[in-house]
Amino acid sequence: MSKNTSTKKSKYYEYTKNRGTENKPASFFKTFGQLLRQLKPLKGLMFAVCVSGIISTALSVSGPLLLGQIVDKIQIQVTNKLSGLPFDIKPVGNMLLIILGVYVLSSLMTYFQRYSMAGVAQKVTRSLREQINAKLSTLPLRFFDSNTKGDILSRIINDVDNIDLTLQNNLIQIITSVVTCLGTLVVMILVSPKMTLITLSVVPISLVVGFTLAGRSKRYFRSMWKKTGELNGHIEEMFTGHKIIKAFNHEDKAIEEFDEINEELYRVSKKAQFISGLIMPFINFVNNIGFVIICIVGGIFIANGDSELSVGAITTFITCSKMFLQPIVDLASISNNLQSSLACVERIFNIIDEDDPVTDADGDFPEDIECRIELNNVNFAYTPDKPLISDMNLTVNPGELVAIVGPTGGGKTTLVNLLMRFYEIDSGSITIGGTDIRDVSRENLRKIFGMVLQDTWLFKGTVKENLSYGKDTVTDDEIISATKAARVHKVISSLPDGYDTILDEDGTNLSQGQRQLLTIARALITDPKILILDEATSSVDTKTEAQIQKAMKTLMEGRTNFVIAHRLSTIREADKILVVNEGKIIECGTHNELMSSDTFYRDLYLSQFTNTSAN
Repeated sequence: MSKNTSTKKSKYYEYTKNRGTENKPASFFKTFGQLLRQLKPLKGLMFAVCVSGIISTALSVSGPLLLGQIVDKIQIQVTNKLSGLPFDIKPVGNMLLIILGVYVLSSLMTYFQRYSMAGVAQKVTRSLREQINAKLSTLPLRFFDSNTKGDILSRIINDVDNIDLTLQNNLIQIITSVVTCLGTLVVMILVSPKMTLITLSVVPISLVVGFTLAGRSKRYFRSMWKKTGELNGHIEEMFTGHKIIKAFNHEDKAIEEFDEINEELYRVSKKAQFISGLIMPFINFVNNIGFVIICIVGGIFIANGDSELSVGAITTFITCSKMFLQPIVDLASISNNLQSSLACVERIFNIIDEDDPVTDADGDFPEDIECRIELNNVNFAYTPDKPLISDMNLTVNPGELVAIVGPTGGGKTTLVNLLMRFYEIDSGSITIGGTDIRDVSRENLRKIFGMVLQDTWLFKGTVKENLSYGKDTVTDDEIISATKAARVHKVISSLPDGYDTILDEDGTNLSQGQRQLLTIARALITDPKILILDEATSSVDTKTEAQIQKAMKTLMEGRTNFVIAHRLSTIREADKILVVNEGKIIECGTHNELMSSDTFYRDLYLSQFTNTSAN
C-alpha cells in the first residue's frame, strides 16, 4: 500500500452539478431489457412458464378447429337426416368429449403457469429490494443530500410492489397474447389465406395508435411516481416533526403544502390514466370493424360457393380472428399498468445503476497503526461555486485530545466528515499513520473510528442490541463496563427489564440525555483507535456533563480524540484547540495559550460567559 500524496481532484463537482436534474427517460426497449435481465437467473422457471403458456394457448387455439369439425359433422348429420338416414350422435359426442378434455388440460396448464410466475415475481422483487438496499449502503452522503427519504422509501416499497403486480399479471398476459397471436395466425392461414390478409390489415393501425399513446402516457406515469415520492417525503417530514409543527402553529401551512403536492399528483395521474385509457377503446373499435368486415366477406364467399370454405371452416376462421385480435385489445388494456411499471423500473434502476464518482480502494491499515493524522493542503466544497475548506494543514499526534471550535458553518463538522470519508476531498491529502485514507476502503477506515453525534440514533430493539450495534461479538461484561464509564448503567438498571428493555423507535421512551449517554457507551464498546465526539454532551444536564467529562479523560487515554464543542468550558484540558472559521484553521494552541493574547478564541470564550452571566 503506497502513500498517495498526489492531488486527487474529486469527480464530485460534476456529480453535484448533475444530481439535481431529472434523468432523461429511457426507451421502452431499454427499460424492458433491464427488467428482463433480472429474470435471467430464473430462466428455468421462466422456461416452465413459457412452455406451459405455449401448451395452454395451443390447446385453446385448437378449440376453434375442433369446433369447426363439430359444426361440419352436425351439418353432415342434418343432411343425412333430411335425406332419410338416421341421425348418428356418436361422432358429435366424441368430438365434444375431446374438446372438453382440451379445455380442461388448457386450464390446468394455465394454473401451473400462474403458479410458477408467482414464484418468479416474488424472487425478482426480493432481489430488487436486496440490490437497492446494498446500493444504498455504499452510496456517498451526497446522494442522500439530493434525494428525500420519502422518495427513496417510495422506490423501495411502492415501485417494487408495482413491478411485482406487473410480473404476476401483465407478463403472463404478454406471453399468452404473443403465443395466441402466432397460433391463431397459423390456423387462419391454413383455413383461408385471403381472409387472413383482410384480418391483418387492421393490425398496423392498432399498433401505431397503441405505441403512440403509450409513449405519451409513459412520461406522465414517470411524473406520477416522482410526485408520489415527493408526497411520501412530505408526509414523512411532517409526521417526524409534528411537535414542532404544532408548537409553531404550522398546521395550515403543512396542509397547504400537502394539498399542493397532492393536487399535482392528481393532475399528472389523471393525464396518465386518461391517455393510456384511450388505447383500449380505440384498438377495440378498430378490431370490431375488422371483425365485421371478416364476417361480411366470409358470408359473401360462402354465398358465392367458395370451394375453400365450408360452414365449419368459416366458423373456425371467425372464432380464430376474434382470438387473434383479442390479444391486441388485452395488451392495450394493460398498457397503462405496463407503462406505470416501466416508469417504476426506471426509478429503481436509477438507484441501482447510480455510480459512485470515487472508486473505493480495497486496502487496509496495519494492525499496529500509529494514529498520527496529517492534513496537507486540503480543499473541499459541497458545491463547486462555494468553497468551504481551503488549503487546510494540520498534524495531530497519537493520543492527543483535539478540540474543534468556531462559529456555526465554519467547517467543524465538515472536517470530521472528511476524516471518515463521508465526503471526498477535492484536492490535497489526508493521511493516518502515513497512509492516505483514499488508499484504504471506507469500511476498513471507519473500523478505527468511533463517533458520537449531536443527534442521537437508536432503533427499535433491546438496550443491549442498541449498545452492541457497532461490534459483531461483545460480552455482557464489556457492555456493563462501557455503560458504567458513560454513567448510564444505573439508568439502564432502573428500566423495567434492564438491558433487555425494548426501546421505542428512536428511543423515545428515554429522555434525550439518556439517549445521548447510550450512544456514548455504544461508541466506547467498539474500542476505537480514534474517537470523535460531535457535541456529544450537548443534550445532558450540567451535572451529568461534568461526570461524563471526568470519565472521558480516562477513556480517551491511548486514543486520538476529536471533540467538536460549543460549550468552551468543556475543552479547557484539550491538548490542542483548533479554531475553525470560514473553512480555515485560524488559530491553534492550548486553552491557556489562546487566552493569553488577543485571539478569536478569547473573544468567543469571553462572549459566551458574558452572555451566560447576562442571562
